[in-house]
Amino acid sequence: MPAGSGTVRPVPELPEVETIRAQLQPRLEGRSITEAGSHPSAKFTPAVEAVGCDVTGVRRRGKYLIVDLDDSSEAGCELVIHLGMTGRLAVEPYVDLSHPHLRAWWRLDDDDALTLHDIRRFGRVHVVPAGRHETIATLHRLGPEPFSDQFTGESLWRALRASRRCIKTQLLSQRPVAGVGNIYADEALWLAGVNPAVRHLSKPRAGRLAEAIRTALASGLRHGGTTLRDYAALDGASGRNQHHLHCYGRAGEPCERCGTELRRKVVDARGTTWCPVCQRR
Repeated sequence: MPAGSGTVRPVPELPEVETIRAQLQPRLEGRSITEAGSHPSAKFTPAVEAVGCDVTGVRRRGKYLIVDLDDSSEAGCELVIHLGMTGRLAVEPYVDLSHPHLRAWWRLDDDDALTLHDIRRFGRVHVVPAGRHETIATLHRLGPEPFSDQFTGESLWRALRASRRCIKTQLLSQRPVAGVGNIYADEALWLAGVNPAVRHLSKPRAGRLAEAIRTALASGLRHGGTTLRDYAALDGASGRNQHHLHCYGRAGEPCERCGTELRRKVVDARGTTWCPVCQRR
């Protein structure tokens, strides 16, 4: 575990959610949901609205999992799951209804069940008509996917120019690009040599940051995500990317580029690690 991670509980970001999606798709696609239940919180009760639907696919948008459902309507609907800080999905043959952290479950027609456990209850479940995300504000306002043609140095520069907030805060807002959280923001800013507290970037530096975002996320994808405390893939395995971090959680250790001690500070209420030499303001 990287130094300085302590008791921090990062929200699963794009690499973690995509790792889960890739494992979930072959387990769900083609199955029917025959039964469901949930914790009484309104965050999870929509789970039962998926009963009677057939699963036609599993997608990801930003940090959201989207299970495409055929509900016999013309357009279909979507089961949308956000894992929050501590949400874990599993496909298992038995649902322990007495488990204190069970928040939602869906029985499939092969008798396995998809379960959602969430210690902190920051996760969320929605069932909405296909493509209708207006009631899920953070999903509705997401910026472009980082590996899509819509995300470029130009698009990032324009998005960052529209705000006076710190660059890191803007990245965490999900508006300039979808799926980047605290871990991969620190990594990308270090890779690009951008101080997290600056408020504007030139167009060339925005281009370098866009490429660094893709590089940082690609590392997370390649290594199955970053496990610092709670994250695990669908099969229960921990990610391996925590062993390949250059910056996040390494405050007090030498910078891998220049040898200067990495520092930690709070930027808009988020713990942030950076190099005072490589990422000078």
